[in-house]
Amino acid sequence: MTTVLIADDHSIFRAGLVKLLQTLADVQVIAEASSGRQAVELASTAHPDIVIMDLAMGEVNGLDATAQIHAQHADIRVIILSMHANEEYVVQALSSGASAYVLKEATPDELKLAIEAVSRGGIFLSAAISKRVVEEYFGQAAGKPSQIQHLTPRQKQILHLISEGKNVKQIAFELKVSVKTVESHRAQLMERLGIPNAAALVRYAARLSPLSNK
Repeated sequence: MTTVLIADDHSIFRAGLVKLLQTLADVQVIAEASSGRQAVELASTAHPDIVIMDLAMGEVNGLDATAQIHAQHADIRVIILSMHANEEYVVQALSSGASAYVLKEATPDELKLAIEAVSRGGIFLSAAISKRVVEEYFGQAAGKPSQIQHLTPRQKQILHLISEGKNVKQIAFELKVSVKTVESHRAQLMERLGIPNAAALVRYAARLSPLSNK
């Protein structure tokens, strides 16, 4: 029996997903989470085989929750269930430790295939996700990995905070560093990503954020 934790902040969607999974043989939903933070907690207490994780949730988003679960429980497989087909979302999800990325528009059969694939230790991507995404993640496109993968952990953290709409002063306060330090990191981000100015960086970050299009 494959045990599953569902993490999504929409109760009606969770109920529908539970009903769907009940039709699958050898699959049992053992817990539900309404936030990324709760998903991390339940992963530790319920210890499911698989977590089906939404990207856009409050408190802790799906990417951060996936990374935490992957770091704490390497044996728990995470399936990201998302409405976003953008290649950067997919690359970030896989980089965070997800084993599958399934679009919410996918058929029930596709979700079933994803569960079967990750249960065997494999990786699964929705058919609608382009080959370019796969090449990007495995570093085959132009012979180099994603731009995001070139960033330092601190740069990724600042980019994430920018994507949440925070300005330099707010980021400095949250990270307990000086405004000058944040501005320095921001300048390095723009140079590393080839972005000409701060306004363009904000637009770039917003495009990457799973929370920005919720």
